[in-house]
Amino acid sequence: MSVNLNYLQSARTLFQYYKDLGSKAINQLSEDQIHWQANSSSNNIAVVVKHIVGNMLSRWTNFLTEDGEKSWRHRETEFEHSIKDKKELLATWEKGWQCLFDAINPLKADDLDKIIYIRNEGHTVLEAMNRQLAHYAYHVGQLVFLAKQICAEDWQSLSIPKGQSKAFNQEKFAQDKDRKHFI
Repeated sequence: MSVNLNYLQSARTLFQYYKDLGSKAINQLSEDQIHWQANSSSNNIAVVVKHIVGNMLSRWTNFLTEDGEKSWRHRETEFEHSIKDKKELLATWEKGWQCLFDAINPLKADDLDKIIYIRNEGHTVLEAMNRQLAHYAYHVGQLVFLAKQICAEDWQSLSIPKGQSKAFNQEKFAQDKDRKHFI
């Protein structure tokens, strides 16, 4: 398998991982909790989702042929409270991820060296994917952190629960060595 093909498979898997992580965090929240914010200068879950999706729609729509910062994107409005309920939040979340996967799933290994632009700055497709993967991981981390704070004792761990590292590692080391993605 070529390095570029391996990268594409790995990047797709990581994007899916961060989507799933965010979805699992959101699913633990009530209608009211998606709008909770620590203070007036903080973002709530709905705003974080709105920003991630605004970025996704701009970056991934026609991303091989158009600048990733679309003229129709109004970034500042992404930080306004307009998502009304959890149903709308989840539909918005899915729309952004669908746009991303529709753009990256058809990519071939040779596409990774193509030059695309974000705000007139040239990136290879590989660089642009890394940029967006890091951006979404950053914001999904914020989303998960907020959700964990909001849920407090009711939080259901999305990784290895506290106090269970030893058992988790024992299970992993009891298996044969294998090359696979950690997810």
